[in-house]
Amino acid sequence: MTKLNLIMSPVDVEKRQKLDFRAGDTLRVTQKIKEGDKTRLQAFEGIVLARKHGQEAGATFTVRKIVSGVGVEKVFPLYSPEIDKIEIKSRSKFKRAKLYYIRDRAAREIRKKMKSVRAESKAPAKAEIAA
Repeated sequence: MTKLNLIMSPVDVEKRQKLDFRAGDTLRVTQKIKEGDKTRLQAFEGIVLARKHGQEAGATFTVRKIVSGVGVEKVFPLYSPEIDKIEIKSRSKFKRAKLYYIRDRAAREIRKKMKSVRAESKAPAKAEIAA
């Protein structure tokens, strides 16, 4: 009689397969972080840029958020036991499967804001000299 090599996963695979999110949706991913002998939960909330490899074992998704004006991206394995839960916060309609162009768009918006801040800071100084 042959032996079956069954590996029991701590992840509910069926539940993760049923998650219906795509690029453009806003997710909150709660991740288990190990610090020494303690574990804690940390949430990472942002927009999904890409989802790769569909429903297979190596499936991943990329989430991006802005922290203190800097873009931070994390790639999460879909079936990782380190992920406690995945919550879909909001859905959006995009006509692309990968939203990598958002990186450039965000950088452009920041540059525009910096230009306006510089212009505002220079304008009052000239008005004071004239007065």
